Amino acid sequence: MSQGLPVLMARQPIFTKSQDVAAFELLFRDEQGNFVQGLKDDEVTLEVLLSSYAGISVDGDIQNLPFFLKVTDKILLGDQLPDLPRQSFVLELLGHSEITPALIEKLKELAKKGFRLALADYDPSDARFEPLLNIIHVLKLDIQLLGLDRLPTLLQKLRPYQLELLADKVETQDEFRQCLEMGFALYMGYFLSRPKLIRGKKLSGNKVVLIQLLAELQKTSATAASVEEIALKDPALTYKILRVVNSAAFNLRREISSLSHAIAMLGMEQIKRWVMLFLAKSDEGKPDELTRNMLVRGRMCELLAEMTGRAEPMNYFITGLLSQLDVMMDMPMDDLMQQVPLLAEIKEALLKREGALGEVLTEVETYERGDFGSLKKMLELPYYEVAYRHSLNWSQSIMQALQDSGKR
Repeated sequence: MSQGLPVLMARQPIFTKSQDVAAFELLFRDEQGNFVQGLKDDEVTLEVLLSSYAGISVDGDIQNLPFFLKVTDKILLGDQLPDLPRQSFVLELLGHSEITPALIEKLKELAKKGFRLALADYDPSDARFEPLLNIIHVLKLDIQLLGLDRLPTLLQKLRPYQLELLADKVETQDEFRQCLEMGFALYMGYFLSRPKLIRGKKLSGNKVVLIQLLAELQKTSATAASVEEIALKDPALTYKILRVVNSAAFNLRREISSLSHAIAMLGMEQIKRWVMLFLAKSDEGKPDELTRNMLVRGRMCELLAEMTGRAEPMNYFITGLLSQLDVMMDMPMDDLMQQVPLLAEIKEALLKREGALGEVLTEVETYERGDFGSLKKMLELPYYEVAYRHSLNWSQSIMQALQDSGKR
C-alpha cells in the first residue's frame, strides 16, 4: 500500500438539490491531533488530494470535484496559503476570524484572482459579517443553530446578495425537504444516512435471489455448480456480477465467462464479496454517494482487520458494506437481519456495534466523521489515512464497474 501522509484526512460530501455530490469539505488533523488550518506547502500532499480525494465516478466516468478548505484570517493575512489551483478549492472563512479592513482587502484580491470564497458560522445578529456578504460566493448556514423556523425570514434578507446558500447540519430527510422548499442550493449533513423506515416492507425479487446465493455460499457443502444454479434464476443479475468481476479493478488476464468459472478463478469468498455488493446496491434511485460510502466503509473495515492481524477479514468487509443496508432499503435493520442469512457475530455488529466486528466498524465510522481525536488507535495514525485513501480509490473502481454494468 502507498505511503502515509503527515496529516489525517477525510472528506464530507456537499450535495446539490438532486442529492448529487457537488464538492467535498476536507477535514484535517496532524499526527498530534491538532486541527490543521490549511495545506502545508507540500506538493506530495496536494498531489494525493487531487488524485485520490477529489475523484468520483459519475456514470462510469471519473470527475474531480472541488474542495471546501477551511482557512483562518491569520493564514490569509500571513501569506501562508500555498499556490492552490483555483478551480479545485473553495476557501472557507471561519466565523471566529477577526474581520478587519486588511482581511476584507485580501478576500477581494483572492476573489479577483478567481478563488471562490465561502463563509461558515454566519450569525445574522453580528454586524461584523455584513461587509463580507458582498465579497463571498457561498454562505453556509447551520440550520440546527439558526433554527428552521427562523430561516425563511433570514433568507429573505439575504436575497439581495445573490449568494449560493449551503444548508449545513441537515440531519434528516425531512429537514432536507424543508431546506429544498426554501431554495437552498447546497446541503451538508448526515441526512443521507437516515432511513425512511417502512415496517413490513419486503426485499425485491433480485434481492431474494441474492439472499439465496448468500445462503448457499455460507454452506460448507456449496459447489460452483450449486451456486451457479441459483444465480441463473436471474440471468441479468448474473451478467452484472460478471461485468464487475471482469472490471479493471481485478487485473484479470482473460475474461471470466460464467459464475462457476469465476468461483474457480477467485474462490467462494471473493464471489461472496460481490453478492454482498449487489445486495447493498439500490434498485430504488438512492444517491450514488450512499453506495460509494458503503463501499469505502466495507473496504476500510477489511483493511484495518488485515493490518491488525484479525481472522476472517472478509467478515469485516461484509459488516462495513452492510452497515447502511437499512438506509439503502428503507427498512429497519432488525427486520433486514431476519431476512438476510449472516453469521451471528455480523448481525451483532450491525445491530449493536458489539464484538470485534462492531469495534472495527465503530472505528471506521469515527474516522469518516473526521473525529480523529476519538480513534482508539488500533494502529499508528498514518495507517488510517492510507487505508481510507486506498478505500476511496478502490470504491471509485468498483463504482465505475457497477455503473458500466448498468448500461448494458
